[in-house]
Amino acid sequence: MKKWIKFELAVVLFAIVMTTMESCKEKSTKENKDIALNESIKATAENPKKKLSQEFKDYWYSGQAEITSYALEQPRYGQMRDGHAVLVFVTEPFSADKQVKADAHKSDNIPVLKLNSTKKYLTGVYPYSIMSSSFYPVHDNQHSLKVTFSAQEWCGQVYAQLNNRDQFEVKSHSYFESEADQNISLDKVTLENELWNKIRIDPKGLPVGNFKILPSMEYLRLSHKELKSYDASVRLVDNGAESTYTIAYPELQRTLKIKFSTAFPHTIEGWTETFISGYGQNAKTMTSRAKKIKSIKSPYWQRNGNEHVSLRDSLGL
Repeated sequence: MKKWIKFELAVVLFAIVMTTMESCKEKSTKENKDIALNESIKATAENPKKKLSQEFKDYWYSGQAEITSYALEQPRYGQMRDGHAVLVFVTEPFSADKQVKADAHKSDNIPVLKLNSTKKYLTGVYPYSIMSSSFYPVHDNQHSLKVTFSAQEWCGQVYAQLNNRDQFEVKSHSYFESEADQNISLDKVTLENELWNKIRIDPKGLPVGNFKILPSMEYLRLSHKELKSYDASVRLVDNGAESTYTIAYPELQRTLKIKFSTAFPHTIEGWTETFISGYGQNAKTMTSRAKKIKSIKSPYWQRNGNEHVSLRDSLGL
């Protein structure tokens, strides 16, 4: 009887030891992952910060956003559509942890130059409404912290979000069955979406040459291309008062040209995007064009009353 009790106690003790070891192993694994993530964040945060000029501070930290309207010619389904686009650039504090606009001052907040880009046009009887956002550090020392994209039209909605963490973590949602809900991890490369922000901060530091780029979320989702990086050939040409930044994707048969003022504040004057529009027999190479209408500085978030609607006239909208 005593031997049997001793045996049972031994079994129980063995089980306790094994459970404790497994628990410690799981805890150690979690701690190692947390350490790796923290080290990644720390390494990124310690990249050299570019010094902000007084000119930059005076323009971008005046308590106002820059809003620019554009006349838009946009191909869709193999036909040209008329519409308008708006680029809204504004600085704001960004939460390093939650990767959203910070509600309050924190020591680890990251100052970003945010770009909200919108397009609106009609495809026959129904409208398209498109918006992309990119949150890029003003110190120009790392990739965009987050990029979002959404498109609404009468067939349904498409939404995608990229977060800059240990890797690029992308969540994409679509009403198309073949795309549906996706969770993708990508190695970090240059983001087409962030290059617009970089033009406004330091165009002389724009990357040129042949390298991989993740194309814009708008293009990848609306053209139903695989969400991955593609080989690109990139060049910057200074034409005096105006410069042109060209990104060509041979595999996609797509070329984006962004025209901007060479002098500060490097305003976006317009752009062209050549790509294959339409499907099947209707597919053809077409070019989207955006031409600047008007640019203003305004704290637009405070101009939300009915009496402010007339302010849209100043943007030609």
